[in-house]
Amino acid sequence: MIYTQALVKSFHPRGRKKTLVQALVNVSFDAQDGEITGLLGPNGAGKSTTLRILAGLVKPDRGLARVDGHDVVKAPLAARRRLGFLPHNAGLYPRLTSRENLVYYGQLCGLSAEEAHHRASDLIERLDMEGFADRRAEGFSQGQRTRVALGRALIHNPSTLILDEPTNGLDVMATRNLRTILRRLRDEGHCVLISSHIMQEVSRLCDRVAIISEGRIAMTDTVTGILERTGQNDLEDAFVAAIGEQPEVQP
Repeated sequence: MIYTQALVKSFHPRGRKKTLVQALVNVSFDAQDGEITGLLGPNGAGKSTTLRILAGLVKPDRGLARVDGHDVVKAPLAARRRLGFLPHNAGLYPRLTSRENLVYYGQLCGLSAEEAHHRASDLIERLDMEGFADRRAEGFSQGQRTRVALGRALIHNPSTLILDEPTNGLDVMATRNLRTILRRLRDEGHCVLISSHIMQEVSRLCDRVAIISEGRIAMTDTVTGILERTGQNDLEDAFVAAIGEQPEVQP
């Protein structure tokens, strides 16, 4: 389970120390075990910052974030042990095979060599990676890279999984395969949190949605609940109704 309350985060853009950007103003939501929760918002809304806080990569200025009851600031190692994180455009070691990438990361997570090899073999089968399990990652398609990166996030058998824009760059078949995998993980009782700005993806995949805009949570509910509360028949229209019309960004 993921729990956040009143998260606040600001930062200075690189090379502009006199400028302070308020990335998160007040972010509160939760994601339950056995569900896929979508963090839905436009680019720059605060999605990635929120996920990076949950993963322990960034400290909030204020507020609370917990993974399976562990405070990500006060008990970061305990929280990370329960968490698998797939960052946006996660890199792989290109000269290692898929299997070697998984085994290496498993050992970094504290698994013995034997445990890491066993888990890697299991994930290669579960994620349909047999065809490229023992090929070097260099030259992989985006779909293949995503599967290896997902396997890497799952290698230590975490109960909670966070994915930042996981379908970006995937073709139709790779996206469908990823949906199947995530639904299987949900049905096994995992807590799955994904960020996205793609309405269709969220409406097809997520059990619950938290809409974020300008660093604030505008609404949380099921997709059906959001449609009913906004009086809309389409998630895109409901999204616009929830956050209000945004001004166009000038080039």
